[in-house]
Amino acid sequence: MISVSRLLYGMENFGDSLRYRHGVEGQTRGAAAGYGPVVVWNMTRACNLNCRHCYANSGESAAGDELTTAEALKFIDDLAGFRVPVILFSGGEPLVREDFFTLADHAVKKGIRATVSTNGTLIDLDTARKIKSLGIGYVGISLDGTGEVNDLFRGRSGAFAAALDGIRNCRRAGQKVGLRFTINRHNYGELDNIFRLVDEEDIPRVCFYHLVYSGRGGKMVDEDISRQETRAALDLIMDRTGRLFRKGRRVEVLTVDNHCDAVYIYLKLRRENSPRAEEVYRLLERNGGNRSGIAIGEVDWAGNVHPDQFTRNHTLGNVRERKFGDIWSDLSHPIMAGLKNRSGLIGGRCAACRWFNLCNGNFRARAEAVYGDFWAQDPACYLTEEEITPGSESRIQKIQEG
Repeated sequence: MISVSRLLYGMENFGDSLRYRHGVEGQTRGAAAGYGPVVVWNMTRACNLNCRHCYANSGESAAGDELTTAEALKFIDDLAGFRVPVILFSGGEPLVREDFFTLADHAVKKGIRATVSTNGTLIDLDTARKIKSLGIGYVGISLDGTGEVNDLFRGRSGAFAAALDGIRNCRRAGQKVGLRFTINRHNYGELDNIFRLVDEEDIPRVCFYHLVYSGRGGKMVDEDISRQETRAALDLIMDRTGRLFRKGRRVEVLTVDNHCDAVYIYLKLRRENSPRAEEVYRLLERNGGNRSGIAIGEVDWAGNVHPDQFTRNHTLGNVRERKFGDIWSDLSHPIMAGLKNRSGLIGGRCAACRWFNLCNGNFRARAEAVYGDFWAQDPACYLTEEEITPGSESRIQKIQEG
């Protein structure tokens, strides 16, 4: 995740303590020194919607091999023992699992920050209050546009209205809530509407996800936006973040799944001679870019461990057979070993890019989906050759000076 609000305006939130803290750089075990990774747990296959870009290929019913309640409680105990700082309950739709509240409560009591990724349509006021009472740190509700635009992607008429009710119920209950929006060709024009919604509904957090070609989203390679459109989207996100900030609205704004964003923001600050540029570079260098297989991992509903939620075709082990921490620390799998130290493995434009230390080769799932090579360049990199070539910064400066 790239915290646009932190980089541009110095606003700090909980996640920044894991992204940019001292001790993050050089980590191969987890989110920071002494910690395991943030864990996304896709706890069920079942979902009440049918989203066209679902990376998990969720369906109407639960999978037959999902972890039982007893197995899930033991799994959470193992995460606590490995000092996992955050567990993200996801799916499918996590709220359709009958033991969700039992498992979330157990995670909180074990000292793990519990967060939820949901479509929001099942959150009535009582549910929101129950989520709040458990001490769940954050609820992220997915919207891919307003009105019919969202409903088209979610596969159900009325999904937008139901999700908006879920957001409002969380706000009424005092539960921290935010939006999750996946940018693609069909909703690219909705960015302004999403910022307007954030402002009007007093929503404290919004995450803009770049499309990753995985699961049902693997069929959407041709539905991604172009490099120029991606740059324009980042310009708009930065501009609207600034507008909110100047209005006194301290909204946490993040982009997710494309670490070019970090470099793009830094270069923009350099071009503008911003006094924040030097600090931003230090923060990005400390963070180190994409940390799939390092600071974030995924466990599916059957207990299989993966480098991240989009790389489910590479299985590292199963928590029914070994503790999560043992699997995560085992470098016998070539994918896991490579992710810990990618320099020299990732080819194409990445190999010679001057910003590799800030990006770390970006997303492997997209590279594999397009090129059939896990270690190929990320096809969604939108930085120009001029921007990534060593020595280019001085040339760009000279051009700007006339």
